[in-house]
Amino acid sequence: MTTRALSRKKPRVAGLRALVVGLGRSGLAAARLLASEGARVLAVDRRGEAELGGAGAAARRAGAEVRFGGHPPDLARHAGLVVTSPGVDREEPILRAARDLGVPVWAEVELAYRFCRGRVVGVTGSNGKSTTTSMAGAILRAAGIPGGTGGNLGTPFTDLLERDAENAVHAVELSSFQLESLDLFRADVAIVLNLSPDHLDRYGAYEDYARAKARLLETQAADGQAILNADDPESERFESSVRGRLFRFSTRIEVPEGAFLRGGRLVSRVGGREEEILPVADLPVPGEHNAANALAAALACRLSGCGADAIARGLRAFRALPHRLELVGKLDDVAFYDDSKATNLDAAARAVASFRPGTVLVILGGKDKGGDWPSLAPLLRTHARAALLVGQAAAGIRSALEGAVPLQDCVTIEAAVRAGYESARPGDVVLLAPGCASFDQYRNFEERGDDFRRAVEALLPSRGRDA
Repeated sequence: MTTRALSRKKPRVAGLRALVVGLGRSGLAAARLLASEGARVLAVDRRGEAELGGAGAAARRAGAEVRFGGHPPDLARHAGLVVTSPGVDREEPILRAARDLGVPVWAEVELAYRFCRGRVVGVTGSNGKSTTTSMAGAILRAAGIPGGTGGNLGTPFTDLLERDAENAVHAVELSSFQLESLDLFRADVAIVLNLSPDHLDRYGAYEDYARAKARLLETQAADGQAILNADDPESERFESSVRGRLFRFSTRIEVPEGAFLRGGRLVSRVGGREEEILPVADLPVPGEHNAANALAAALACRLSGCGADAIARGLRAFRALPHRLELVGKLDDVAFYDDSKATNLDAAARAVASFRPGTVLVILGGKDKGGDWPSLAPLLRTHARAALLVGQAAAGIRSALEGAVPLQDCVTIEAAVRAGYESARPGDVVLLAPGCASFDQYRNFEERGDDFRRAVEALLPSRGRDA
């Protein structure tokens, strides 16, 4: 336990006028915490109450006032604190007004951190955040260390405080949106998995996106521990942001300090001491990218006090998260995999590369986030037999990938699943790895993945179920 963690004091918010902007999961969690601590809470959201389900009623039950239909900038004049949900752009007029008035603007994770007594393993990167965070959480619990697993992953950091204690270690996924407004937040162990273009529809430039990711490292204390990917050239830019002790992980080389593969086994090397963890073949999820995720999680937990046996138990117990290279079913020796969480091109490429060359019929499309589609062409030429195009981005993808691989316009996920099955040969894979956001046709990537599953299951009863 660091001296910084022991000396942290929770803020006094009793009687404070607190404005919560955005009433999704994070905003609701923030409103509940602030109200429970005696703050006078007003929560606002652009959406109507019906669109938010029961969030409005839940916030009122917690003691907050709730308003829907907008974020009037004038509300900032009456606030002593503003807490923002990650989906709200930091350039939103109400947030600019608060900053101009000198009102503190915190991300929900910043609020949670100030009430947290335990330590934090913070995980960010363009791809693999949820899997790595969940692996770290599984290892920590296998080692008997209390704490929660969540953040951008699903359960807001604020709600993880129900499992908080001075000896707790929380595994927290952090998106670039959440990292933008950090102040006193300090990750004890900070992982930056990788960097590739993403969210360019929100950020003015790639550099702005990279700067947001770097905040996780820049806010660390000198006794913190930073973990970077030695195999990712783009991650080199983060070295100048490291404030703590630097470690690396690699699936390709033996790093001086960190975690790596040797002879098909995961190995950690910390302070000159090596520990073999488990064979990579024992990992319950496929692909080199998941081996890299496991190395990062294992290293973070080794630095958090876990031994090799506990790390191995946690990794063996881990199961693939929904919509992350998840096997949905098989029919006539054709496998259907859901990687709806592959919302950028790098994630889509990793998913395609997880399967044998020449066997993949990949479903691409959705709401384009500004990716470089021609960069995907070489991989598709070797690994894919066809690309099935859906959603708003379909025309742009066709223009960018014409000639690389046979293209079929399908419009919907359901039509793409059927087209993929009809074109597939035994041993092929129909893979949903869209490389796009879901918001053109769905509320989120989970809903898109569920639609994929329903489309696959609709095929199975009529032709006999293989798996």
